[in-house]
Amino acid sequence: MESKSYFLKSYLILILSVFLFLGLREILPERLFSATPVTGKNMLIDSMLLDALEQQDLSATNDQIAEDAKSSPKVVYPETQGLRFPSEKYDDYHGYQYMMSFFEDLLEHEKSGKGNIRIAYFGDSMTDGDMIVQDFRSNFQQDFGGSGVGFVSITSESAASRSSISHQFSNNWKTQSYLNVKYPRKPFGINGHVFFAADTSRPAWVNYKGGLRKLTSQLPNPTLFYGRSSNQHGIVRLTSGRDTIIRTLQPKSMLNTISFSDAALKSLKAEFVQADSIPLYGFNFDDGVGVHVDNFSQRGNSGIPISKFDVSLMTAFQQKLDYDLIILHYGTNVLNYGTKSYGWYEKSMTKTVGRLRQCFPGVPILIVSTADKATKYDMEMKTDSAVVPLASAQRRYALQTQSAFVNLYTLMGGDGSMVKWVENETPALANKDYTHFNYQGSRKIGRLLYSQIMDGFTQYKKLRGVPRVTPENRIDSTNTNTASLND
Repeated sequence: MESKSYFLKSYLILILSVFLFLGLREILPERLFSATPVTGKNMLIDSMLLDALEQQDLSATNDQIAEDAKSSPKVVYPETQGLRFPSEKYDDYHGYQYMMSFFEDLLEHEKSGKGNIRIAYFGDSMTDGDMIVQDFRSNFQQDFGGSGVGFVSITSESAASRSSISHQFSNNWKTQSYLNVKYPRKPFGINGHVFFAADTSRPAWVNYKGGLRKLTSQLPNPTLFYGRSSNQHGIVRLTSGRDTIIRTLQPKSMLNTISFSDAALKSLKAEFVQADSIPLYGFNFDDGVGVHVDNFSQRGNSGIPISKFDVSLMTAFQQKLDYDLIILHYGTNVLNYGTKSYGWYEKSMTKTVGRLRQCFPGVPILIVSTADKATKYDMEMKTDSAVVPLASAQRRYALQTQSAFVNLYTLMGGDGSMVKWVENETPALANKDYTHFNYQGSRKIGRLLYSQIMDGFTQYKKLRGVPRVTPENRIDSTNTNTASLND
């Protein structure tokens, strides 16, 4: 008898709960769960993003989107060296005009097979583990030559997930990041980090090995980058196979380099002895011919911390690495803060681009917008309501700073595309978090980004009256690269 009474009570409670939910449904928030970001053990929080958020009114609506859609002005470009790209609709803005110097470098290399073209690709968790960038890099190197993975930090939170290079390191490194340190001991490097060897009891070490892909399977021309210090006793011991080289660190200049080999190595291990106060930045691996793409990704980054770059140090990096294009690919982390008003982010990133102009004068900048992201509304996964406002803000600051622009949201299919990439593609192209691409999706995104740049390059050659380059009339830069490795 008691069991029947208990069952009846439970059943009545369940029925009442259902009716209560249906009755309150209209006044429940659109999202069933808070959009406030939650920090985890492996998550970094961009302190400058939090500072910018605290100073803004997040309750404001983004009226600018409606204005943009209503006016849809044409973008008319000024002439650059006598050339002008056709005007564009605001909604279809690409800004190829502002990449003209990069296109000229590509054209010169395409005709001669000589020269070194370098791209700095800054991103967040979307490019973590070299995702997207490794495919973007491969497309360039297959068509224009070049080998090597480029600049790699001393340590990385995504080292274990990276296939373009094998990367291990000891646990006695002290790391400072521009995400959460306002006043570093020494200026942040081009990668947004500065590393110190805590070697009081044993040497700090880092180990690199060529990756799984053909064009990054070796480590060409390994070069160490490090900064200024009063410590004149530090040494680095580099081992590759059976060979060992010992070099004294000479940290006299703001930026110093040591090149260990003119050839390509399969692997190397670098041990740092008595180098505790010397700022270390990383190693560069490239063959010096063709196209090279450095991946400067970091989880939790909004892009705003780039405004912390020290101009003098970045000028020194530019003298060594000579970038021809800078890509800013952000947005994933900015979507997580429960706002549809991104004027604060637009303003902050305009300052970031301004700092990059100071650090790398004359180098064109390409802004890649947020991708689509899906959130559950009324028990159904749909495009997050913040995606379009954020992409619009990114387009506005690209226009304002005369930067080129890729609308990744529309490029991947627009409204509802992330749901399709997760649920309707075989194999799936994105993960079940409805935010990040998997390996197959990253490969597709890398190709889409490369194709848009090549579309601009094709238009540029038409403006120049340059005939299309074919395998018959093009110098094979790949052969040139192979010869340089064997010298």
